[in-house]
Amino acid sequence: MLTVTGQMVDERAAGEPAGRRGRRGTVVIACAVLLTVLLVGHRAVPNVQGLGSLVDSVTPLLGLGVPLLGLAALLRRSRRALLAVLLPALAWAALYGRAWLPPAAGADGTSVRVASQNLRAGNPDPAATVGALTVGAPDLIGLQEVDDDARVAPALAGHYPHRAAVSTVALWSRWPIREAHGVDTGLGWDRALRAVVAAPQGDLTVYVVHLGSARAGHTATRDETVSALARTVRADPAERLVVLGDLNTATTDRAFAPLTRLLGDAQAEAGQGFGFTWPAEVPLTRPDHVLYRGITPTTAGVVHTPDTDHRAVTAGFRW
Repeated sequence: MLTVTGQMVDERAAGEPAGRRGRRGTVVIACAVLLTVLLVGHRAVPNVQGLGSLVDSVTPLLGLGVPLLGLAALLRRSRRALLAVLLPALAWAALYGRAWLPPAAGADGTSVRVASQNLRAGNPDPAATVGALTVGAPDLIGLQEVDDDARVAPALAGHYPHRAAVSTVALWSRWPIREAHGVDTGLGWDRALRAVVAAPQGDLTVYVVHLGSARAGHTATRDETVSALARTVRADPAERLVVLGDLNTATTDRAFAPLTRLLGDAQAEAGQGFGFTWPAEVPLTRPDHVLYRGITPTTAGVVHTPDTDHRAVTAGFRW
């Protein structure tokens, strides 16, 4: 024990400022810098065995590290650490803050409403899943992983008299479908279709797509199907075009770039938030999309539907 001006002071406490005060918060500062570098430079992570795509996909969630680091800085009573936490906070806000602002577009003038849903293979009640979609009264519904079309028909046939289907993808429409055919995305079998819908304002080309699956360490097939779809869309002469589907690619994934260079993203332009869709109960990423060209998005959102592992995506467009 040491006596200082008549007070009893613990020897460890007396020695702490000299030995540790300078290092207080150092770990928090280092973590804040690393988090900032990862947020800003995630595209620089080598895409070896799909690692880069994985990091890209989870980057929006890295913002959760900011409050954790802020709490650690407070517990350590370090002003320098608190200031350092501002770095990843500002980086995340610059990258993703805009997604949380109210969309500039309004629903006025919406002339086409669309929805897309991965039903999930083995869905015990696909009619209930698609029935939840009809509440929003979309004009076009794109479906993926359709095991048994006959189980879907009772929920849709009354309001959607026109249908096109290829393998496990299908399009249901309020308006006549002029033509439809399968689209090769490099899977060895058609898991996509292209249809021309006779909307009241004119023809609208609609793709319903389910691209190759992506798993940690295995993204090559998915990447090839993204490129194949991009080539098909680039060559398509249609003036007005919509892509609905499970593209197995997050919005922030570098593999998504071939499509976003050609098409707009309805959620990014007319939605609010990230619009995560998978897994349905606690969504952590967005593999489901509504992409477009030649029309103007007015609304975009996500619908939690029953009996499937994906939430549905919706969008409205003005001609």
